[in-house]
Parts: sequence; structure tokens; C-alpha cells
Amino acid sequence: MASGPVVAEQTSSGIRRQGIDFKIKLLTAFVIVSNVLGNFFLSIGMKHQAAKFADTPLAYIQTILTPWAMLGISLLILWLLSRMTLLSWADLSFVLPVTSIGYVLTAFLGKYFFGEQITWQRWLGTFAIMMGTVLVGLTTPNTTATPPAAESQ
Repeated sequence: MASGPVVAEQTSSGIRRQGIDFKIKLLTAFVIVSNVLGNFFLSIGMKHQAAKFADTPLAYIQTILTPWAMLGISLLILWLLSRMTLLSWADLSFVLPVTSIGYVLTAFLGKYFFGEQITWQRWLGTFAIMMGTVLVGLTTPNTTATPPAAESQ
């Protein structure tokens, strides 16, 4: 038998907890990136096609089927599935504030790629979100004890 898994089982729960925390952090980063890029590409697709079509249901269907919009929709589907997984692994009070950093990144993308004018009030709100994300990110993802049987799965 390989000694790696046995050693992990025989050590304190700290090693197992570190592995779980790493998975949560990695999935959190994926949730944030897929949300930001999904909204970004969907916005590109919608803005690019908006000038070409009138506001009819068929025009929106054609717009949704463009490559940029489809990329955005695909990323947002991945975001939803990964966020559901993250919510099953970590506390709601951790997941929502930490993933809100996506709003900050989205504001920067809007400013620098779409030329959006962002007022100082929005930047102040964006800074507040960023500070809240940092504070929550310094805490542990779970505040409830996980039974040993659940940790090993």
C-alpha cells in the first residue's frame, strides 16, 4: 500500500483541513473568474450585435447564438455549477462576500474595455466591496466542524 494516504489519515486533521481549504480557495478563484469573464464576453456579444438588430425576439435569439454571447453563456453555466459546489463546501457567509470581488473586477473591465464612465461614488462603493472581500477572505471558509467521515471523502 502507498504510504501517502495512510500518513494523511494518521496525522492530525490539520493536514486534511489544509487540503480542503486549498480546494475551496481554488474553486473560489474559478467561481470569480468564470463569473467575471462570463459577464464580460456576454456583454461583448450583446453590445456588438445590438447595433445590427432591432429589438425583436428573433434578434435577441440571433444575438444569443453569436460566438461571444455563447462563450459568455457557457462560462456563466460553469460559474453556476461551480458556485453550487462551492456553496456545498463552504459557509454561505464566506462564499458570497468573497466572490463579490468579481464586482470589483467587472468594474475595471467596464472602465478599461468598454470605456464606461464610473463616478467617484461607484469607485468608493467598489473599494468598500474590495475591503469587505479582503476581511472575509482572512477568515476560515467553514465555521462548523466537519465530521471526520465527511472530511475523508
